[in-house]
Amino acid sequence: MSEEKFQAFPPESIFEPPLASVELGIQHDPVPTPPETTVPFDEEKLKSAVRVVEKETPLEPQLMLEPESTARETVTTASGKREVTPVLAAVLAGPESESSEIEIKDQKNKNKSPVTSFVEESNKPADLSDQELRALEDLKHLVANLNGTETSIWGVPLMKDARADVVLLKFLRARDFDVNESFSMLRNTLHWRRDFGVDELVKQDLGDDFERIVFMHGKDKCGHPVCYNVYGEFKNKEVYAKAFADEDKRLRFLRWRIQFLERSIRKLDYSPGGINTIFQVSDLKNSPGPGLRELRIATKQALQMLQDNYPEFVAKQVFINVPWWYLVFYSMMSPFLTQRTKRKFVFSSSKKTAKTLFKYIRPEQVPIIYGGLSSDPCECNPEFTMNDPATEITIKPATKQTIEIIINETCTIQWELRVVGWEVGYSVEFIPSSGYTVIIQKTRKMLPADEPIVSGRFPVGELGKLMIIINNPTNKKKMLLYRFKVTQYTN
Repeated sequence: MSEEKFQAFPPESIFEPPLASVELGIQHDPVPTPPETTVPFDEEKLKSAVRVVEKETPLEPQLMLEPESTARETVTTASGKREVTPVLAAVLAGPESESSEIEIKDQKNKNKSPVTSFVEESNKPADLSDQELRALEDLKHLVANLNGTETSIWGVPLMKDARADVVLLKFLRARDFDVNESFSMLRNTLHWRRDFGVDELVKQDLGDDFERIVFMHGKDKCGHPVCYNVYGEFKNKEVYAKAFADEDKRLRFLRWRIQFLERSIRKLDYSPGGINTIFQVSDLKNSPGPGLRELRIATKQALQMLQDNYPEFVAKQVFINVPWWYLVFYSMMSPFLTQRTKRKFVFSSSKKTAKTLFKYIRPEQVPIIYGGLSSDPCECNPEFTMNDPATEITIKPATKQTIEIIINETCTIQWELRVVGWEVGYSVEFIPSSGYTVIIQKTRKMLPADEPIVSGRFPVGELGKLMIIINNPTNKKKMLLYRFKVTQYTN
C-alpha cells in the first residue's frame, strides 16, 4: 500500500474542533468548564526521548558519475555519542577542496603550519621553567622599586595581587624573558598610560560612530572572547571622514579604539589558568587599499601604540576575505615580524571564510554575516541563542542529506538550519508511527540570495519522526548547520 501524504495545516488549526467557530443560536444553561490539565513538563525526559539519525544517499541516477559507492549513516543518541555505520548505497565522491587557509610561509619555515604551530603558554607557576620563574621574580623586584609611577595596569595592581604575575608574564614573553628589556617596556607603558590618560578615557562617552567597525561577539572553542575588525566599513565615505579627515579626527578615532580595547581586556581573567587573551578576526572584504594616505598613517600609528603597550593579548589572529594586495603587503612586512607573532596568523580567502572560522569558533558563536547562526536576540529566531549547540555536516556533491529526528514523547519541536551559500533543495516532513506523511515544508530551492537561516516549529501529538531533507545537486561540497530543541507539547 502506497504511503499517504498530507499537506500540513497551520499548527493552530490542526486540532481545532470542526464547529468551534459556528454559533448555533441555542441558549443552554452554562456548563462549568473543567479545569485545564497539563502534563508535567520533564525537560530531561523529553531530551532522552529524542534520537537523531543522519543519512547520506545519492540523488537521481543521471547526476551520478559513479554507479556505486558507500553511504554513511550517523546515529546520535541522547547521550551525545555518535556512531558511524556503513550503509550500502551509491554516493558521488566530489573532489577534495583545497586548504581553507592561504598559508604564507617563509623559505626557512616551509614545513610549519600557521594553523597548529602556536599554542598559548600556561601562566601557572607549576608550569613555568626555573629560568622563567627567576625572571618573573627579578621583574617583580624591579617593579617594587618603582617610585612616583602608576603601579596598576588594566585594573590589576602590580603589587600584592596574585593576578600581577600573569600581567608581568605578558611583558616577559614579549621580550623573550629578558628582564631588563621587559622592565623597560613595562615602565614605558605605565608612562604612556599616564600621559594618554587611559584610566580617565575608559570612563568617557565617545559615542557609537565606530561600533560597526570593531565589536566583540561570542567566544572561540577555547573560551577566548572574539573581537571582529571590519575594515570594509571604511568604504563608507562618511565613516571614513569621521575617522581620518584630519589630525583631530584621527586622534579621536584612536582614542575610541584604545577605549574599546581597554574596556574589553579589563573583563579578562588574569588569575593563573584564566582566559586573558582575545581571538581576533580581521575582515578585509571591501577594505580600502594601502593607497589611502590617511588610513595608512592612522593604521601605522595604531599598530605601533598597540604593539608597545598591549603585549600578548592576541591568542590567534585570523584574516578573512583576504584580497591579493594584502598578501603582497604581508610578504613585504613578514621579515620584520617575529616568528611568535607570525605563528598566530591565519589567512583565508572569501570562499573559505566560514570553514576557517569554524575550525576555531563553533557555528552558534559565529555571526550570521560570516556563515554562522548567531544573531541579536531580536533578529531571526529568538528561540535559539549562542548557548544552543549546532551540528555541522558536510554534504557531498549530488547527494541528499536526511536528518531524521525520532521522537518518542509528545512535545513541540523547533529547529533552525542553514547551508552556507545555499544552492540546495530544502524540505521538511513528519511521519507518524501510523505511516502517513505530513508535509510541513514542500521542497524549496534555496538560492544564495535567500534568507541565511530557516526555522520551523511543529507540535508532535503522535509519536514518529521529523525528516529534514537537503538535496545538493551541485558539484560542490556544502556545509549544513542545524540545531533543534524539544519543549512541552502545545497545540
